[in-house]
Amino acid sequence: MPNKHQPSFFPTAALDHAAAGLGAGVVAVLCMHPLDLLKVKFQVSTEKLQAGIGKQMWTSLRDIKAEQGWKGLYRGVGPNVVGNASSWGLYFLFYNMLKKRASGDDLNFRMSPGAYLLCSAQASAVTAIMTNPIWVVKVRMFTTRADDPTSYRGCWHGLTSIWRTEGMRGLWKGTELALVGVSNGAIQFMAYEEMKRWGFEQKHKQFAKAGKTMAPEDDKLSNTAYTVMSGASKLFALATTYPYQVIRSRIQNNATVHLYPDIPTTIKRTWKVEGIQGFYRGLGINLVRVLPGTCVTFVVYENLAWLLRTTAARRQEALESSGLP
Repeated sequence: MPNKHQPSFFPTAALDHAAAGLGAGVVAVLCMHPLDLLKVKFQVSTEKLQAGIGKQMWTSLRDIKAEQGWKGLYRGVGPNVVGNASSWGLYFLFYNMLKKRASGDDLNFRMSPGAYLLCSAQASAVTAIMTNPIWVVKVRMFTTRADDPTSYRGCWHGLTSIWRTEGMRGLWKGTELALVGVSNGAIQFMAYEEMKRWGFEQKHKQFAKAGKTMAPEDDKLSNTAYTVMSGASKLFALATTYPYQVIRSRIQNNATVHLYPDIPTTIKRTWKVEGIQGFYRGLGINLVRVLPGTCVTFVVYENLAWLLRTTAARRQEALESSGLP
């Protein structure tokens, strides 16, 4: 595994990871926003879906573009960027702080899958609570038109409007389900960390076999490896935790609050009206959106983290060679 005690670009390594996560979140949103918009629209819809996910996606995107233009495809991009960037930034900040606390100063410490699961769950829970208001605004902007007089003009307008009309309860609506969703990230990161550890072990063996020592620049896997590992881990986690996302979107959607006022009612009504299929609405869209989005996020994150790490190492070498403290 990579050296946990390498110099950091910012005051702490956790801040390096936070910056890398923030950058990755922004890039991922800009790349995948239209599909994210479509996923939420499908989740809150109760109309019967026709066969053919690809055709549904194309038709829906085309209709949005025809009715609202390119601006319609990027409606809610502000809250989405703020939400994703802050979520990934905060998550990686807390996650790496927790991993450092678990390992202490032991260079040879090897975290178990259970320890990864616990650190990820804790970081996810704190992040979910802190960012929930942004996701409420995002869902409501995704499910209304810009010309709707009740729609929000942007992230700040949405937050202040909810605070004024619904109070704190409105801003943290769906938090219970966000905490249930902690299991998604925890399972994903447990699988991802184990796969990444295996990847670094194989790379160390290759260097040892060739009689070479890994330099700081070599402290990185290929982008292909990160893509495969992040996609596989996300697929594994998503398959087990998707229904909560549908329920969460429905209770956060202001237009259907009379149908889905709380979690128990939403579960009962979804089961009664739509059956098991209702809990997996938008899954096809989500797979198409979330797998590329996850791969983009992790590849950008790993490269940014590596760039900050190697830049810090070169900066320290330059300071040491100059004799400065």
